[in-house]
This record gives sequence, C-alpha cells and structure tokens, in this order.
Amino acid sequence: MKISQPDRELLPNETPTLEGLTDSGFKKILVALDRQSEKTIFAKALKLASQGESNLMIFHGISEQLLKTPDMVNTANPWAFDGFYPPDNFEYFEKVRQAALNEVLSWLRSLCETATNLGIPTEFDYKMGDPGHVICNCAKNWGADLIIVGRRGRSGLSEILLGSVSNYVLHHATCAVLVVQ
Repeated sequence: MKISQPDRELLPNETPTLEGLTDSGFKKILVALDRQSEKTIFAKALKLASQGESNLMIFHGISEQLLKTPDMVNTANPWAFDGFYPPDNFEYFEKVRQAALNEVLSWLRSLCETATNLGIPTEFDYKMGDPGHVICNCAKNWGADLIIVGRRGRSGLSEILLGSVSNYVLHHATCAVLVVQ
C-alpha cells in the first residue's frame, strides 16, 4: 500500500488517514455496511476504490434473529391458539420479513448505483446469518483483497456479552481488514 508523504511530520498521537492514500493496491474491496454507520464507511470505501481502480462489493449481513419467523413454539400468550401461534401470525411475520428484505435490497441497489455512477465497478450482496461470519465468507468466496467494516465502539463487558462484528472479522478474515470508527 502506498501512502503519500505528509507535508509535515506526524505528531506522536497522530495516525495517517485515508486522505493520504494514492493507490491502495487493493483490486477487490468488500465494504460491510449496516444502516447505522453507512455514510462514513461507504464514503471511505468509495474513496479507496476510486483511487485504486478497484472493484467494490457492497455487503450487508442480516442477523437471522432479526428476520426469523417464529417456529411453532409453545407460548403462554393468551392470544395463541392451543398454546401455539395461529396461522394468521405466520402470514403476518412472513409479510414483515419480506418487507424488510425488500427494503434492504432497495437500499443496497441505491448504494450500488451511487458507486457505479462514480465509475467504480460495483456489485452488492446480502446474506442471513451471524454478520461477522457471513462477511468473512462473502469476502473469501468473492476473493476480496480488503474488507472495510465499521466499529460501534463497544468495549469491556458489552463487547464480551454482545460480541463485536469488527472484532470477529479482524480475527477470521482471510484478507486485509480496515476498521472505520
């Protein structure tokens, strides 16, 4: 990776930024996005991809728990039929799940169009599963040189209990990883 020399020496607590990159050397960049941190991470991915004449994969990992239709589970719900969810509930859950997937597809298409309009060869994908795991699998299967992922800033006990997608990707990816905070 080539980094242009700054006009001055960096201070001890200062780190180089993406603004200094002239040619990333990465030809296939996967940017893993969620809706909360999309703008900053996507902007950095666009900049890096355009400077390195890279192909870009916009990827979204969807937690199975968020879109899971409840199984026929025994419940104490007074509205349940014989202790199980009535069939109408399954149709409702399926409609909600499909609407959420359609929204994700629309969002990914919009981001893909933005990158393509900037002259960056771009595609998108999404997978359901543990986000860290599906990000690493997609990067490996696509042959990514670099994964760009955000970090929410969890630390300590919350990171231990809730996990960290960026931490998982850092430790399991088969390529370089850039974590953007």
